[in-house]
Amino acid sequence: MAATVTSKGQVTIPKPVRDLLGLKPGSVVDFQRAPDGGVILVKIGGKPRPSRFARLRGHAGKGLSTDAIMAMTRGER
Repeated sequence: MAATVTSKGQVTIPKPVRDLLGLKPGSVVDFQRAPDGGVILVKIGGKPRPSRFARLRGHAGKGLSTDAIMAMTRGER
């Protein structure tokens, strides 16, 4: 992904990169020099992004209790 530097030295971070790093307005980023001479963009502070599994936790809503599930598997309902 390419971006153009303005006359003020500003660059718009492409949306896929903002989404990947979880950058929102007001987010603080750092530019670090990589061993190969490149530059790495790093988000500073904030909470670490939850894993894809953690993001799914709790989305099923209220379900059956363990006792109700056990009763169903035993054919008691």
